[in-house]
Amino acid sequence: MIFGRSVPEVCASRGCLLGWGGAFVALAVACSPVSTPSVRDDAATTADGNDADLVDAVDEARADAAIDAPAVDAAREDGAAPDVVAVDGTADVAADTGVDGARDGSVDASGATCPAGAWCDDFERAALDDGSGRWRVTSPNCSGLGRLALDTMVAHGGTRSIRIDGGGGYCDHVFLANDTAVPMAGATVFGRVFVRFASAFGEGHVTFLSMRDAADNNRDLRMGGQSRIFMWNRESDDATLPELSPAGIARSTAPTPGAWHCVEFQVERAGTLRTWIDGAAVEGLAVDGTSTPDIDARWRSRSAWAPMLTDLKLGWESYAGQTMTVWFDDVAVATSRIGCGR
Repeated sequence: MIFGRSVPEVCASRGCLLGWGGAFVALAVACSPVSTPSVRDDAATTADGNDADLVDAVDEARADAAIDAPAVDAAREDGAAPDVVAVDGTADVAADTGVDGARDGSVDASGATCPAGAWCDDFERAALDDGSGRWRVTSPNCSGLGRLALDTMVAHGGTRSIRIDGGGGYCDHVFLANDTAVPMAGATVFGRVFVRFASAFGEGHVTFLSMRDAADNNRDLRMGGQSRIFMWNRESDDATLPELSPAGIARSTAPTPGAWHCVEFQVERAGTLRTWIDGAAVEGLAVDGTSTPDIDARWRSRSAWAPMLTDLKLGWESYAGQTMTVWFDDVAVATSRIGCGR
């Protein structure tokens, strides 16, 4: 595992401005230079304190708008969270049904399903800040160059997705977080998210999905990459799944840049974990009842691991310098396997 690095600047406070780039609405955060503490990738111990409200996007992108139009990088002088603005001047708020975008039993334009009783979001119908507190933007511990946008030009299904432009430093992270769906699932959590990476994983450690574990001193269970493959990481003791030996690496798989991948997981309070990529179970991303060399032997060396997950965060956090643009769409959480709907 590659640990952290000296961070050149850390925000004294989180200031944001809303920038309109035509094809998407972005939240940008700029930092003020302060002292430069050393930040390790397993050293995040404080509660999230840098939340900001999300913003609406207009229903359609202008036909001539460029997707890479820059967000505003200046911070608000007063350090306050940005005002919530509907760009077209209208309110766009859905009823708080507990299912945002996709509804129980529905199938969206991509074929991704939302089973009855599942919590789902396809980012299509509603303003993200619909008053329910369903989503928030967070940069735990410190904030930097990370940006989050509701993208109307790239989507797995329909016309919208969440786009993250993550920087290479620890503080250049940003996540879209939900605090209700995973706890409602109870002792066995099944999740699904469609994710698309602009480039391949590098050798260094990165995170794109994490869940706080109340039974592990509120440290995160993290899914990301290292050694160019998908892997899980337990923040509290830095255990990885699979182990990053040549044999362990060979038992996972790598994402294809520019392609949508269906990532599914099952986490049980009994201490087991399973993962499917594009519908196929991945041997190297599983913790079962038997220690397997090069896969879960180190993970299972902590016999009392019994995760109690309390949130879901989607974004980008890098501990070795890799930047990334990543998109998320068709998110679902349930008490049984959801599938990719293909």
